[in-house]
Amino acid sequence: MTNFIVAAVYSYPHEITILKHLLTEAGISFYFENETITGLAPFYSHALGGIKLKVHPNDLETVKEILSNFEDQSNLKIV
Repeated sequence: MTNFIVAAVYSYPHEITILKHLLTEAGISFYFENETITGLAPFYSHALGGIKLKVHPNDLETVKEILSNFEDQSNLKIV
């Protein structure tokens, strides 16, 4: 996972819940950096640089498409 790159950054844990499902369903290897600490202390999110969605570089285009489709088809906007 050392080769993974940042695909997106979020401020709050609730913003990534649906994305976890969508990425898992698509078979994408991913992880959210700082997810645990922001779940315990949400105000640390900004100090840590947010919750970073990290993916393998080979999956980046697919992930961008998933994120774009999610934002276009949903009333939930991810900041």
